[in-house]
Amino acid sequence: QVQLAESGGGLVQPGGSLRLSCTASTSTFNTYTRGWFRQAPGKDREFVAAFKKNSGMTSYSSSVKGRFTISRDNAKNAVYLQMNSLKTEDTAVYYCAGTVRSLITGQLGSVENYDVWGQGTQVTVSS
Repeated sequence: QVQLAESGGGLVQPGGSLRLSCTASTSTFNTYTRGWFRQAPGKDREFVAAFKKNSGMTSYSSSVKGRFTISRDNAKNAVYLQMNSLKTEDTAVYYCAGTVRSLITGQLGSVENYDVWGQGTQVTVSS
């Protein structure tokens, strides 16, 4: 079973940047559909960004497109989320997720389509 560990969260001022990392316990993760989700207090977990399994094409939620960038380093079994121009509404626990399934674009944003999750890392955007 692949295990995921996120890091890089913290407190940042509005307009600032953070880079989240997700490291997997095995290189098998490199063959997965891989993504980032977030969950704010009192809200459902929501999609942020993902890599498609075969093409490696990326997909972003409309709320982060143009500000966040997902990237990967297969040599390190890692996926990253570069977050720029952060807003207070970006405050949430951020989770790395993966699935062996090949998902189409319309499926990437559904929590139930992912079966491997990290423990999450807190991102707080506040002045």
